[in-house]
Amino acid sequence: MSLVAHSLDVIKSLQSPTGAYPASPTFSAYRGYSWLRDGAFIAEGVSRHGDVAGADAFHAWSARVVGDRAGQVDTLVSRAARGEVIPVAEMLPTRFTLDGADGNDDWWDFQLDGYGTWLWALREHAVRHGSAVPEKGVRTAARYLTAFWHLPCYDWWEEHVEQRHVATLGAIHAGLGAALALGALSAPESAAAAEAVEGIAALVEREGLVSGRLTKWLGSEAVDADLLACVEPFGLYPAGHPVGAATVTAVERQLARDGGVHRYLADTFYGGGRWVLLAGFLGWNHARAGRPDEALRYLEWMAAQATPDGDLPEQVSDLLLAPERLQEWLDRWGPVATPLLWSHGMYLILAGELGVRA
Repeated sequence: MSLVAHSLDVIKSLQSPTGAYPASPTFSAYRGYSWLRDGAFIAEGVSRHGDVAGADAFHAWSARVVGDRAGQVDTLVSRAARGEVIPVAEMLPTRFTLDGADGNDDWWDFQLDGYGTWLWALREHAVRHGSAVPEKGVRTAARYLTAFWHLPCYDWWEEHVEQRHVATLGAIHAGLGAALALGALSAPESAAAAEAVEGIAALVEREGLVSGRLTKWLGSEAVDADLLACVEPFGLYPAGHPVGAATVTAVERQLARDGGVHRYLADTFYGGGRWVLLAGFLGWNHARAGRPDEALRYLEWMAAQATPDGDLPEQVSDLLLAPERLQEWLDRWGPVATPLLWSHGMYLILAGELGVRA
């Protein structure tokens, strides 16, 4: 069986009856939870390969999860309008149980990027397959992002809540743009979302660039592989733009090793290995920039990391940035998450970009 076919089977077999995609079925810290960010890219992968029902179910679940919190968003927006500083713990969560509830255990929850990424993926799927647009969920997510896009929050990696992360801003920029294009917003909501989109672009241009490329967070000089998403697919600075090209070049030069991609140079999580899904993002950028041979090299590396059963892990531990930190994570959470559905989703996306089918 091809890895495309196996990836589709793994994702379909593990999708909850509710529509949620579990991040990883057995990994101790992820089991029983679905992230909007992970799920959006997983849904994009299966949507590209014809699993319309699976992607529809995920987007319907996401819309219910977000829409059910419309009252909470209204309250948060009202409190912020009165000048109240809202504690991080009272903002919407970044992950949910498979039935759509908030989790009971502590997590680094205030992450805005997932809401933007979901809106982006929803529009991609709706345009591709003509699927229905869940207006309440779209309006709730857009209202939340419009009100709070400017706040510091945790990044993709559940870190640095005190910073404003460029990858997060890129996801929100793309998500609000998608919400506007979907036509689900009222006139005042559309005006507010458009103002936020312009504000994000101006802020990143002013504080999120160094040496002509994007930075990990505003005011930093560091490189993070999540910045790849700001180029393709989010298009904050697309592949043909000098800033987009310089960002991809910087990520590849600093973080890519023999086909795999590290998150960032100071990474110590499981020793700082190379992430399968990030190879997918780098390959995606090469494909969109007209470099299919380079993109194929990353796709082949991704496939080479599969277990004998065909499952893709979150990261691999052969070339570590901080090998002395590996054991502490093995002791804390057990072996690296395998399968990670986001890894399979990214394999499907890059395979689709390159015309590789089951």
